[in-house]
Amino acid sequence: MSDKDEKINSLRDMGFSEDEANMAITICGVDADLSVLVDSISASQVTEVCHSRNLSDHQVTARCFDSFGGRKRARLIEESKKKRKRYGGGAQGKRPSSDGSDEESMPLPNPMVGFNLPGYRGPSMTRVLPELATGPPYFYYEMWPELQKVYGQKLQDFCLTIDIQPEFVDSLHLCAAARKRGYIHNLPTEKRSPLLPLPPKTIFEAFPHYKKWWPSWDQRTHFNCLQTCTASAPVTERIQQKLSSSGNPPPQSVQKYVRHQCSKWNLVWVGKDKAAPLEPHEMEYLLGFPKDHTRGFGKTQRYKSLSNSFQVDTVAYHLSVLRDMFPNGITVLSLFTGIGGGEVALHKLGIHRAVVSVEICKANRKLLRSWWDQTQTGTLIEIADVKSLKDDEIASYVSRFGGFDLVIGGSPRNNLAGSNRHHRDGLEESLNHPDVEQS
Repeated sequence: MSDKDEKINSLRDMGFSEDEANMAITICGVDADLSVLVDSISASQVTEVCHSRNLSDHQVTARCFDSFGGRKRARLIEESKKKRKRYGGGAQGKRPSSDGSDEESMPLPNPMVGFNLPGYRGPSMTRVLPELATGPPYFYYEMWPELQKVYGQKLQDFCLTIDIQPEFVDSLHLCAAARKRGYIHNLPTEKRSPLLPLPPKTIFEAFPHYKKWWPSWDQRTHFNCLQTCTASAPVTERIQQKLSSSGNPPPQSVQKYVRHQCSKWNLVWVGKDKAAPLEPHEMEYLLGFPKDHTRGFGKTQRYKSLSNSFQVDTVAYHLSVLRDMFPNGITVLSLFTGIGGGEVALHKLGIHRAVVSVEICKANRKLLRSWWDQTQTGTLIEIADVKSLKDDEIASYVSRFGGFDLVIGGSPRNNLAGSNRHHRDGLEESLNHPDVEQS
């Protein structure tokens, strides 16, 4: 639909005729803001009444403006304000950007418990989705809250357009590691169920053997968000040196320094005054992946792949509503799959049939293929680059499988296209790439 047609439809929805909309666009131009077009129509209506009743411009304007465009424009603006207030927009939702200007973003709730969580005693939220966003097909997209600094307004505009509120969840409510994420989806929120058995929710529940060497002044109960890199040898050596040269307990300044480093790098205590990074298999466990899921690759690649993945228990809780809807399995278009967090979640729920997976990292594709061949009987089609996923190819998959039941996407931090595809540490270039936007 062209810009002109969209504006005509919007004006008709507000109660104006198509002729009035066309005339306003002719006068003001197709690029004019909707409020300007409303004012133009209102002015034309007032002028028409003025001529028909032989009243002065002042009299007609005072008596008629509220009955025509003024009232409709006020209603439009009020509805827009209500939506932006609901999703954190407007003046209260602005933050200073890097260039000093104001940039709107969605504020993060505290606590980040989503619409409901298993065992959570706080009030749960219900929502009514607009007809435009009701599934199937269902969509589920994970975003990193801090990435709003890069494209927060684009996300907010999208959410406002389809009238969907993102669901913000910190995975520390479901496992022993924090993982603040937002999920834009049109899945039902009622009748969710967690994976059983429930995962451990504290450090000592997950790894009780570390308690032996854990100092009493390190009072962490959860790990921070798992990162792509780990503490270097000089960091852990410096911690051991400071503690060895201090008393027991060490001075407050030393405690503060060590706690900061341990929290920053998610270090665990493996001996007297000896802190060490988590091992890849421990990260797999915290993130809900099966044992040895990433084994076979170097530690650096394993850390990177795991930190860019879904937290399986969190995603499975959201996707659990699909289990009763699709007892015979579903067909999935998986964008930015990574090591298959979404696929593993669906497998644990028992609802796989066919997956078309898009993932640019060769190592991640190998890991997903290895896991799939060992656990699945359905069809896995792998696509290396989102830029190659054109409309005709999507149409062929729709024809082959009868459509997609779920489109699931991870944050494309490690699936970037454009000038930064080799670095994969930014989003702006890829999000502005026409091929990525189209896909």
